[in-house]
Formats: sequence, structure tokens, C-alpha cells
Amino acid sequence: MLNWLRKSGHLPAMLAFAGIAIAAVSNVSGEEKSAPESKEHAAEKPADDGAGKTTEVTLKDLKLQLPESWKSAPNSSSMRLATYVIPAAEGDKETGELTVFNFNGGGGDLSANLTRWIGQFSSEGRTVELKKGKAGETVYYVADIAGTYQKPVGPPILRHTTPAKGFRMLGVVIELEGQGVYYLKLVGPDATVKAQAENLRKSFGGSADGEQEYQI
Repeated sequence: MLNWLRKSGHLPAMLAFAGIAIAAVSNVSGEEKSAPESKEHAAEKPADDGAGKTTEVTLKDLKLQLPESWKSAPNSSSMRLATYVIPAAEGDKETGELTVFNFNGGGGDLSANLTRWIGQFSSEGRTVELKKGKAGETVYYVADIAGTYQKPVGPPILRHTTPAKGFRMLGVVIELEGQGVYYLKLVGPDATVKAQAENLRKSFGGSADGEQEYQI
């Protein structure tokens, strides 16, 4: 048979046809192998979970852009304008809390309020950093305090506390020109508060980059 193909001149044509068939099979096989790889890359693409989205909140004359993950909660005191639960950072067992206050008459001397916040932490092992900044034309002050927080328990009128080690507070005083003074207090486990420090400043237009040290 092989000799007949050679003599008849059909052998080259048969070999060429066989080569085309082999190439076609190879291409199909390659496509089948490449498909799973593309699926893997698609699976590695991070999903859009809505992180970074904010909601505008108006509290009297104060407007805040708060992350959607900060959930509104009932106020435990009539003195509060608002209360928000802050999601716990990875490894923290407790959530954080943001409270917002505004008092008729301004709420007292700035230094006295900053000192009061500092006094809510045990003096042993306590760290304190005070900053002054501007959000547009609005002046604000930040007290960054860490250590053992005297965490309130029970009805506020009783003023009972329990020590909470490894806590941090970011206390902010915002002076709105001609519209009063507002107090923001973010407190919780250290990692949780640190993770939300930038979001807190962004909520009222502040930035750590332009802040300067402040002393009382």
C-alpha cells in the first residue's frame, strides 16, 4: 500500500492531511487547558463590597460624612445628639462607639474638656497626644488618648465604671463659627479606633497631615 501511494504520488497529500489533523487536535487541547486558568484569575479578582461609601448626617448645625458601616444606635443619655456603633477591627472582641454632643453655652472651657477626657483613662501607662487643625475655616482639636479606659457601666447617672485595658479614645472638639461647639468622642479597643481615625477626621473635613501639636 505504501509503495502504491509512493508510485501514484498520493503520499505527500496524505502526509499533509495528517499534519493538519494533528495541528487541529493540538489547538483544541490547548484551548481546553487555558480555560481553567482564566477562571482562576476571575476568582482572584476582589469583590466590590461597598467599602468606603459614606452617608451624610446632619446634627443641628454639624454635617458629617460617616461610613455606612457605622450604625446608628439609641442614645443612652439625653445629652447626646447621636450614637454610632463602630465595627470591631480584626482581633478585637468589642466594637467601638462614637458619641456626638452639643451643649447650650458651648460646653465649657476647651482645656477643661480635654483634661476631662484625659482623666477618663488611668494615669499609669497612659499616653496622650493633643493636636489642633483646620477643616476649611473651621478650627478643631483632637485628643488621642490610649491606655486603661474607665468604661462607664450601668445608668450614666450612677457614674459607675470598669477598667478596660488596651483602649483608645479620639476626642474631637469642633468650633463652628457662630454656630456653637460640637464634641465627638470615638472610643473602643485600640486597633478598632486606630483603624477608624482617618474616617473620623474625614467625616468633618479634617486631616492629620495639617495638624499641629497643642498644649493645655
